[in-house]
Amino acid sequence: MPLADIIDGLSTNPYFGAGFGLFGLGAGAAVLRKGLQGALILFRRHMMITLEVPCRDKSYQWLLQWITIKGARKTQHLSVETSFVQKDSGQICTNYDFIPSVGTHLMRYQGVWIKVERTRESQTLDLHMGLPFETVTLTAFGRDRNIYFNMLEEARQLALKGKEGKTIMYTAMGAEWRPFGHPRKRRPVESVVLDEGVASKIIQDCKDFIANPKWYTDRGIPYRRGYLLYGPPGCGKSSFITALAGELQYGICLLNLSERGLTDDRLNHLLNVAPEQSIILLEDIDAAFVSREDVAQQKSAYEGLNRVTFSGLLNCLDGVASTEARIVFMTTNYLDRLDPALIRPGRVDMKEYVGYCGAYQLEEMFNRFYKGDISVNGSNAACEFAKNVLAIGKPVSPAQIQGYFMRHKLSTPQTVVDNIADIWDGPIR
Repeated sequence: MPLADIIDGLSTNPYFGAGFGLFGLGAGAAVLRKGLQGALILFRRHMMITLEVPCRDKSYQWLLQWITIKGARKTQHLSVETSFVQKDSGQICTNYDFIPSVGTHLMRYQGVWIKVERTRESQTLDLHMGLPFETVTLTAFGRDRNIYFNMLEEARQLALKGKEGKTIMYTAMGAEWRPFGHPRKRRPVESVVLDEGVASKIIQDCKDFIANPKWYTDRGIPYRRGYLLYGPPGCGKSSFITALAGELQYGICLLNLSERGLTDDRLNHLLNVAPEQSIILLEDIDAAFVSREDVAQQKSAYEGLNRVTFSGLLNCLDGVASTEARIVFMTTNYLDRLDPALIRPGRVDMKEYVGYCGAYQLEEMFNRFYKGDISVNGSNAACEFAKNVLAIGKPVSPAQIQGYFMRHKLSTPQTVVDNIADIWDGPIR
């Protein structure tokens, strides 16, 4: 049978015609679907810009706060974040901040509509945060990346404005630093009274260091600075460092070398990833290690729990892998217990004794608590108070003097001067 007759017979066959038609429709629909998908992919690739911000990124919380305040204010799908704020009056107030919940939201920024999609992986934990892994994905029309740069910069400025005038404390969580508690109001340097000239000397040295990085670079000197404050307890070492951080507009990274699970590698990592413009504080450094001369005599039930080695600490402070642009403060009550290698120049550049009160400190503290030019027994009250305290011959710390003034905050200056024996053993009133 000729081929033409076969084709003519199939074309007149109703069953074959129906099947071919259905096949044609299906094939056409598939081609159309694939074409639309390809067109959509090309459109998203060339006409839309997407930004993904994971929860471990520093800008994640900034962006959520900014979206709440500036962007998706009219969204009806919210999550709540409860915080407590201390006002100037001392009263604690509760704040409820509503942020966009998990899901999709729309917002308009600089004349462009942006889709905000917040997703949460309930089965996956972020190892850095210890919380379910989250991402925020922003999708906008256009190809201009500056819209996201501007948005993130506004979010950063908004976050900085909320912390303006405050000192942020950081603590080590795993391999990262996280804010500890709420930002604190900056403590005035004048509120911590050290011996005459000590505070101004340290402050000026820190400011000179911060202002002259090029001086260190030109001379090949590592750009880092170490300080050691030593002296009896209660004399204001930690308080002064807190006030100094406020003066420099720095944060404070609290690092406990006795923490279980802290290793040399983790310590080195923490020092290298410390937040910018922050002071690294190692308190009671004498309690973390003993002098190498006494290692053979060290026998303790807890021996071996602390995996940070003394050599590891030395390498972190002044080794080839130690970071630069860093300020480290160490405190101790017992200078003689520290190994000379720890406090040599290069690791500790300035050592200052913060000790018991002298006449200058006693007068300054009296004048801060009892304002004005006050006379007692025909003499200046502050001078009379300092003279009477020193005449007893017992050492007294600023903490003891402050406690004494707190017990006599409603007393007259005459009573304060006449009852100085209460400084050491007086009752709480």
